[in-house]
Amino acid sequence: MTIENALDGAIKTIPDCVAGGYVDLDTGFLLSARTVSNHPAEVLNTVAAATKDLFQGPNIVMIEEMFKKVRGKEGQGGHYFQDMLIFSENLIHVFLRTTEFPDHVICYVCRKSANVGMVLMKARQSVDSVTGALSGRRVTARV
Repeated sequence: MTIENALDGAIKTIPDCVAGGYVDLDTGFLLSARTVSNHPAEVLNTVAAATKDLFQGPNIVMIEEMFKKVRGKEGQGGHYFQDMLIFSENLIHVFLRTTEFPDHVICYVCRKSANVGMVLMKARQSVDSVTGALSGRRVTARV
């Protein structure tokens, strides 16, 4: 399965999902994007850059280090923030850091009318098939 097919499958199962993407935080590149309508490349690339800032901006890194220090995990690798939800005027934006590739984030955009709990559950269920597609593993989708 390709990453595009995995994202297409997830978009079909996540309630009111209108777009999905896969971002490499190290490079800030959007490795794949699928939408139900066409969007200019500039918009998609801006989303990738914003996702990088959201997870690796200087203030976020500082907060992560503070939390690690308070919890006695100072100097250890890994990231404190894993998933983020952002509610805009008309949309729900879901950002999921992957376990297999900690510097990769899967993004989904859904209409605000969607049930947030179902959106988050279905989005989380898609992570294995999306990362499996990227790593070339055969994964049975749980979506």
